[in-house]
Amino acid sequence: MNLFLELLLFLATLLYSYLEAFVKLFVPVRRKSLSGELVLITGAGHGVGRATALEFAKRQSRLVLWDINKVMAHSSPHSVTTESTGDLRAIKQQLVLRAAAQSLTTGTAELSQAICDLGLFTTQATGMAFWHLGTGIQQIHFSSGLTTRAFLPVMMNNNYGHIVTVASAAGHFVIPFMVAYCSSKFAAVGFHKALTEELSALGKDGIKTTCLCPVFINTGFVKNPTVRLGKILEIEEVVEALMEGIVTNQKMVFVPPQLNIALLSEMVFPERALNVLKKLAIPKFDAVIGQRSTQ
Repeated sequence: MNLFLELLLFLATLLYSYLEAFVKLFVPVRRKSLSGELVLITGAGHGVGRATALEFAKRQSRLVLWDINKVMAHSSPHSVTTESTGDLRAIKQQLVLRAAAQSLTTGTAELSQAICDLGLFTTQATGMAFWHLGTGIQQIHFSSGLTTRAFLPVMMNNNYGHIVTVASAAGHFVIPFMVAYCSSKFAAVGFHKALTEELSALGKDGIKTTCLCPVFINTGFVKNPTVRLGKILEIEEVVEALMEGIVTNQKMVFVPPQLNIALLSEMVFPERALNVLKKLAIPKFDAVIGQRSTQ
């Protein structure tokens, strides 16, 4: 096909896509059932991971719960809880592979949903200038890829499943003094986009992907979080948006959804105006205090 015909095909597809999107505004979105689905949730001991596990439990899903600390959510016969006081960077690969092997040998080989919620928010890598991090920059890790790699072959064989990457608005917008955190979230967003395209190229349309990108969430990791423009999110509203994204197969879930407009503003607004806007939107907090108890 020559270039002229390919451009005509593109224009026809563009018009059809706009028409389809307009019609969908008036048609109820089809929601899939999660009852009986076998769901792996990493980082299930606290925060978004724990709340997500509870929501899947309400929908009668079977749960496999992983966390570096003791899982405080409702467990299942296939739960894997590994405690360690060591460095997560040093053990993450061993942990994922060992837990995956244990899951596969205990009957969870038919895993259908994977929620990768292994975030990075440490006192060593947060609130410091980049050049003061030292070895703290090594805190940038990418455990989502390890977990997905462990179970993706099963999903591909079945051409069925759903992979959720928990990222952040910091995977699209940068925040000063959080270079390591932003870098890891940009990596998570890129991983989601590249994996989505690769699955499409391989014809694995039965495997869905979703990336969660919320603004600052009040998970108890920092003291007195505030923001002048917008608001600090609560865990419950983030998980509600995530679950809606999963059952409707949304590829990117922004919380709040107005972040789409913010992305557009970076391409439209002059840099000077953007700098003023960013100062209003950057969250502030007194100190990093660690994990909040959820019991």
